[in-house]
Amino acid sequence: MYAPERHQQILATARAEGRVDVNRLAEDLDVTPETIRRDLTVLERHGLVRRVHGGAIPVERLGFEPGVADRETRFAGEKERVAKAALDELPDGGAVILDAGTTTVRLAELLPSDRELTVVTHALPVAMVLAMRPNLTLHLVGGTVRGRTLAAVGSWAERELADIHADVAFLGTNGLSVEHGLTTPDLAEAAVKRALVANARRTVVLTDHSKIGRVEFAHVVPLSQVDTIITDSGVEPELVEELEAAGPRVVTA
Repeated sequence: MYAPERHQQILATARAEGRVDVNRLAEDLDVTPETIRRDLTVLERHGLVRRVHGGAIPVERLGFEPGVADRETRFAGEKERVAKAALDELPDGGAVILDAGTTTVRLAELLPSDRELTVVTHALPVAMVLAMRPNLTLHLVGGTVRGRTLAAVGSWAERELADIHADVAFLGTNGLSVEHGLTTPDLAEAAVKRALVANARRTVVLTDHSKIGRVEFAHVVPLSQVDTIITDSGVEPELVEELEAAGPRVVTA
């Protein structure tokens, strides 16, 4: 059986059974577990499965969007390193946009106190962190607040964002893949993220490695519209090369 045929069989099994096990696949397909692990890596790279301990789960089973409190403790160390690396992308002055997300909140906490910046955000947690900072001019975008992300969305938010132009937009993401670019579970949130990208000179995506290769329901933008991706060292070097070939610079922290 050729590799593409194995990939089809693995994906079909994952979708039918909800998950696949490395050792069972190796036995069923008469190959080594190492071969199956490589196959799963390829499928994850294409956004079709998500690797878990001992096997993989099809992305269709991963549609649940955790709330802010649930996401704060996941990959906390990785998010800290990503946020610190993002400080290098800040302008000396001017305006930045901070998207909703636990990593962007960490970036907000780390913003330098010796630099005057204008910060635009539609995320309540980001605004709460920055509201009392004397060196920052904070603009809070209004709209309908989503309980899951505490982010303002909808036509009101999109209209307000159309009136600005920032130097850098720092985006979070639920999914990022070479084929599908940035994705998120909610259509309204995807529309606001597109507005963030459209109204900034540069776009920097902050994501831990668990989001890379994942594809969610709503498309945001292709990778060709992203300038820089900052992620942690858990991402595979081969995948870094594929992402950079699609357009953005990739920084691993």
